[in-house]
Amino acid sequence: MKTLLLFLSTILTLSLNAQVKKVTIQASGLTCSMCSNSINKSLKSIPYVDKVTPNIKSSSFEISFKPNAVVNFDQLKKKVEDAGFFVAKFTALVNFEKQKVGNDDHINVQNINYHFLNVKEQEIAGDQTVQLLDKGYVPAKDFKKNAVYTKMVCYKTGVAGECCKTMNAISPASRIFHVTLV
Repeated sequence: MKTLLLFLSTILTLSLNAQVKKVTIQASGLTCSMCSNSINKSLKSIPYVDKVTPNIKSSSFEISFKPNAVVNFDQLKKKVEDAGFFVAKFTALVNFEKQKVGNDDHINVQNINYHFLNVKEQEIAGDQTVQLLDKGYVPAKDFKKNAVYTKMVCYKTGVAGECCKTMNAISPASRIFHVTLV
């Protein structure tokens, strides 16, 4: 009985630590089902990807992850590009634990640094969908349009740099993702 409780406790703890629950990537440039298949195969080659569900009508791919996976947004984007396509939209379902956010706020969740843009001050908790706004994660015109929400250099570079000194635990060379709540 003790072993069963320990096992169930471990499973519950592991599932609570899975902060990025799923990612949806909309690709641009797809013209046929073979294009979709190429991206599908590329994404499935990532070891921590559990399942890829393509939607041919919307040119999107919903990606779920193996338990305790450490998700790498840049690697997912690169796999789409390696298949010969571009990312038009990238959203992630992330579990937040009562964290206050507002425009230009930075937070770290499971070693992923998020910089919030175009967000009113609020407390977020539980599963929230964020859209990545960085270069390569949205069309160029949208990247340029979203620049009005921050004066920080990290939006252009994608790395924390000097503008993110408020995050004491983050190195200036750390990758930072600019997001908005969906």
